[in-house]
Amino acid sequence: MGAYDEKKETCGTICLKYLLFTFNFLFWLAGGAVMAVGIWTLVEKSDYISLLQSSTYAASAYILVLAGVIVMVTGFLGCCATFKEQRNLLRVYFVLLLCIFLLEILAGILAYIYYQQCLPFCYQLNEELKQNLKETMVQKYKQPGEERITRAVDKLQQEFKCCGSNSSADWKESAWILSSQSEGRIVPDSCCKTITNHCGHRDHPSNIYKVEGGCITKLENFILEHLKIIGAVGIGIACVQIVGMVFTCCLYRSLKAEPY
Repeated sequence: MGAYDEKKETCGTICLKYLLFTFNFLFWLAGGAVMAVGIWTLVEKSDYISLLQSSTYAASAYILVLAGVIVMVTGFLGCCATFKEQRNLLRVYFVLLLCIFLLEILAGILAYIYYQQCLPFCYQLNEELKQNLKETMVQKYKQPGEERITRAVDKLQQEFKCCGSNSSADWKESAWILSSQSEGRIVPDSCCKTITNHCGHRDHPSNIYKVEGGCITKLENFILEHLKIIGAVGIGIACVQIVGMVFTCCLYRSLKAEPY
């Protein structure tokens, strides 16, 4: 009977070991995916960051990269602890999971409190953001030393199919449009639905993008969607961590205390 119980306990431990290893491998992959999204955001969408006064978008990308690295390191440590079957490593792994989980909960609470406090000022902040983007476009576009801003504006207008911060009329105040360098253009060529040289001479809706709310509305929606994705990823990882902590506790209890 004792041999049967020992064999049953061993089988249970093996099952827990492989379940926890599978969890940690998936956890490690999830960390890699999160880090990849953060790096992609910084590399592919970094031009948009130069157009924004707010650092929220850039900070969210760096948070994704950092979170991905921490999750990958934690997942690797969990795999090592599982295969070595060392209770000390399992304790460290459990504490790391718990700390990450508590930080995620704290960040969520702070974000909710911040959102509630800022809600009455959202309209004012939105107007300030519109004004900042408009000033960046009309004052820095095609100006010496502002090549990055110029590329960002052109990319923004083409990718989001829009023209101007609030509307195409914003370009009437542009330092470049008012200069001889524009060669008589009314809007930049990047406003055109089909880009050709000097296509910005006509601002008719058949030629350029005329979107209600302008580029700022589309940019805001883009950023909000990304922030929602970050929030969803955080919630998903937190839920998975609970499963991992349960598996860790079960494996820890099933292992015999190590001799000292």
